[in-house]
Amino acid sequence: MAGFRSLARQVRDPRGDLALRRYSLRKCLERFAPYGHRATWNHLCVRHGIEPDDRAPDPARLVAALDELEEARAVWLAYERKFAERRRREKHDGLRRPGAIDDWHRRTWGGNGIARCDDPSVHPSDPLADVLRRLIAALGAAPGKVCPVCTETRIVWRQDLEHEPWFGPVCTRCGVVVPRPVLTDETLRTARRMRGRELASVA
Repeated sequence: MAGFRSLARQVRDPRGDLALRRYSLRKCLERFAPYGHRATWNHLCVRHGIEPDDRAPDPARLVAALDELEEARAVWLAYERKFAERRRREKHDGLRRPGAIDDWHRRTWGGNGIARCDDPSVHPSDPLADVLRRLIAALGAAPGKVCPVCTETRIVWRQDLEHEPWFGPVCTRCGVVVPRPVLTDETLRTARRMRGRELASVA
């Protein structure tokens, strides 16, 4: 099975068939898709002017989309290295039990669903790397009362996602399932009171 870097080379190969290059970009999302596969693909198509069903898109647009995805992946890999270093230090010091942020990290292993978007058509419009930097900064700060991605205060609890590892508080503006460790207990309680409402009705 081809890895992310091998697939990225196929996307950039000017001699490659355009349909194959597009397919390779889609396969990259099986290795790294911060919003989830469908939402990340929608995001890249919107930002780079790619028609989602176009089998032979402009190669420059494909490469631009890949550039954005690679930058975000570099941000995430740097975070994962620091995370691994911290856990090694903690284990060395006798702290074996992971915390809430560690549990969230385990659920997003490999970088898929870091900033999960339940609705593929509702996601942040900013570059992926910027979104991840904001989220990572929030994970290292005290819990807050707003979405760390877009600063929206209206966050609702999606009870229907309880069977998913990402279920919980969802930002009604950018659509991101907000990691619970970055929100205050009061904010989480408020989000739970608002459960059952559809994002479309409050967006």
